[in-house]
Amino acid sequence: MKPVSQMMAKGVKEGIFPGAVLLVSVEDEIRYFKCFGVSDIFSGAVMKKNSIFDLASLTKPFSTSMAVFKLIEQNKLLMDQDLSSIIKEVSLNSKADITIRELLYHTSGLVAHKEYFKELTNNKKTLRRDKLRELIITEPLVGKPGENQIYSDLGFIILAWVVEIISGKRIDRFVDEQVYKVLGIDDFFFIDNFSLHSNPSASSADLYERIVPTEKCPWREKLLRAEVHDDNAWVVGGIEGHAGLFGDAFSVWQISMEIMNAIKGKETKALNSKLMQKFMVKKKESEFKAGFDTPSKYGSSSGKYFSDKSIGHLGFTGTSFWIDPENSIIIILLTNRVHPDRKNEKIKFFRPQIHNLIMEQIL
Repeated sequence: MKPVSQMMAKGVKEGIFPGAVLLVSVEDEIRYFKCFGVSDIFSGAVMKKNSIFDLASLTKPFSTSMAVFKLIEQNKLLMDQDLSSIIKEVSLNSKADITIRELLYHTSGLVAHKEYFKELTNNKKTLRRDKLRELIITEPLVGKPGENQIYSDLGFIILAWVVEIISGKRIDRFVDEQVYKVLGIDDFFFIDNFSLHSNPSASSADLYERIVPTEKCPWREKLLRAEVHDDNAWVVGGIEGHAGLFGDAFSVWQISMEIMNAIKGKETKALNSKLMQKFMVKKKESEFKAGFDTPSKYGSSSGKYFSDKSIGHLGFTGTSFWIDPENSIIIILLTNRVHPDRKNEKIKFFRPQIHNLIMEQIL
């Protein structure tokens, strides 16, 4: 794997990212696990294997989707259940007939993203999450549910709302109890910016030091560390269905292994294999499986070697994972590419190249 290490080091040198952690496993064996560069360009702190990243949209598959799957497993929710049967506030508008399946597959007709945070800052902190949901409910649809595929943050904010209504618990607490603790994952967590008691910066100096800074945010006017990068998630306290999850590479690998084992019908601890296999069915017209991305035919971030059965996801901050159950391969690439500026998009060209190089070494 020497060429892989050389390419990762080159990525740091060429400014694709200040630092990164790369983990590769085949079957149930970790074949490669190394760190590169720095976690903080201002302090010069070196990246470590156990560095904790803002996982951004990896929250969608690893948190919100997992929580939804658990509720379905417990017969408390159905894939084709419509929102009006769960959320009374949508019963009389255009979102009443949107189903859980359509939200998971990004075919709800909801817009991709809106900068709600600018408006929400004018509200009291305790009211912001309810206000965010109100804004989403009143947001016009941009497509007919079930027809158009539009990758949407809003859909997963609604899914978190669904989880909380049915479970009676905040989504971070529910998924931690039902999935993370069962798998023995220690370093997956959300950071509640409204409560110092659950903020690593206040409760554990060691944990805080492990958290990789993201952007020098022009809006919040500071370097972001131990608070979520996504503005809509941050403004409501840091815990949402589309973003907010923090974790290290080993924790990402632990849950990825559970997902791969479930898909392959192997022994699992937290996930129901039969249900996971149903959830991972891809519709012909869709680029998504339930809560997960799949390799695109052309120009996929996964490169050209991942099988058609593969699943994965990208995070805006520079994070990604890909799982190939056919070849029993997992590749996890966590970077701080938005540090100190989100305008750095060189990783788009780097990702498929590093994935191809890795696959060429192990296939």
